[in-house]
Amino acid sequence: MDSQTIVAPMTPAGVSAVAAIRVSGSRVREVVRLLFGEAALKNLKAREAKLATARDYRTMAGDDRATAQVVDSLLYIFFEGPNSYTGEDVLELYPHGNPIIVRELIQVIKSVDGVRLAEPGEYTRRAFLNGRMDLVQAESVADVIHSANRDELKNAHRLLGGALSKKVKTLTEQVMDISARLELDVDFAEEEADPDYATWGTKIEAIRESVESILKSFRGKAAVSRLPLAVLYGAPNAGKSSLVNALLGEDRILVSDIPGTTRDFVEVRLFLDGGEIRLVDTAGIADKAADALDALSMEKSREILAEADMKILVLDGANENCACSPSSTGLPTSSSTGLPASSSTEGRGSIISSLRHSDDAIHPDFIVISKSDLGASRQGNACMDMTNSIHISSKTGAGLVELRQTMNAALFKKTENSEDLWITSEREKACLEEALAGIDRTLSLIRMNPAVELIAFEMQLVRRALQSITGEISSEDVLQKIFAGFCIGK
Repeated sequence: MDSQTIVAPMTPAGVSAVAAIRVSGSRVREVVRLLFGEAALKNLKAREAKLATARDYRTMAGDDRATAQVVDSLLYIFFEGPNSYTGEDVLELYPHGNPIIVRELIQVIKSVDGVRLAEPGEYTRRAFLNGRMDLVQAESVADVIHSANRDELKNAHRLLGGALSKKVKTLTEQVMDISARLELDVDFAEEEADPDYATWGTKIEAIRESVESILKSFRGKAAVSRLPLAVLYGAPNAGKSSLVNALLGEDRILVSDIPGTTRDFVEVRLFLDGGEIRLVDTAGIADKAADALDALSMEKSREILAEADMKILVLDGANENCACSPSSTGLPTSSSTGLPASSSTEGRGSIISSLRHSDDAIHPDFIVISKSDLGASRQGNACMDMTNSIHISSKTGAGLVELRQTMNAALFKKTENSEDLWITSEREKACLEEALAGIDRTLSLIRMNPAVELIAFEMQLVRRALQSITGEISSEDVLQKIFAGFCIGK
């Protein structure tokens, strides 16, 4: 392993109240001495936060530390190896989050003999090589950082905590036990009676079920990291853009009383209790396009609706006929639904009916009736009693909490067993597939009643495949591929 000490920022670039820098390796104590002075080194204690002034030792006049240029007044914590993240001596610095300060601190630390900038994932790689975590746990560090919702984060924490590693270790031990018995049979093949193939087959079949169960839990990173998509649609000036602004708590989208303000769909990120989602405000959908640009914008709206995980129809609650006029809903007219013209003006029942019977119609998952502060007092408003809907006011905030709860429940459905875990690593999946293939070959050999040597060889391959999952057996190429995808400070 590289004996050089490494340094890198742990926090993203940009201005913040506090930044974080990590130094790991044998030269950490020398870094403390040069940054903070001899007294700081003599009084250095593990896991004790200290406030001190970091100075650039390169600018010091003679031995007078007071003449050295001040970099920042900051907090630092020393972690003595092996009781640290990497298993080495580690120094964590918490300066003010000015990029100039962070950059200057790193330059000063890099100037110390034997210190260099860390490579992507190098801290976690050193943690793995020093036995602080296995390869499954190392990979799950990235999952913890990049999880997009609570379920993914819980799963990543289970993997980091060793839940999968324990399962794989148990399976490996079972395979090793069978292998040991097989090898004994090989050594004493001439002295012993015929091997007990039936007993072996039962045990190996049980291992196969466990491996297959873990393998079936695989979810690709692309699918797992995809953010749920909720799309707002409806007639021009129905209040879609105002609703997006109200949900975000800021004026993100231009709002006007003039219909058709939004010509292209606008995508924002919205945080719900379950995690982050993509929320899209579409151009209003009307019966007829006013011009070619209007027609194109409505076509774009329909395209994004086809991708949506949740389609939310927004109706204008200030309109007395909000639920029964095709032009006010953006829903198909009678000609597109194949229903009589009169059926499209008989209230909410006819609207839902036309939605269900049109192949080209947009089927809403939920209906939001906007402008309740204007429409609630209107007597006989057709929107007032519509089922599967929420009345909201973007102006007063009424109904927004209920809407967020509804969206959260629909987009982040509870799993049947919250204790289940799944794997997202293609590498782990490949190792499990290799182990499963070896088990199948072993079972096939047992049914054929072959020489014990062949069965023992196949079980060795199964064991190696399982050990590769946790990194008991690994190559430099595999490690390089895994940690290259990490950020610099991790």
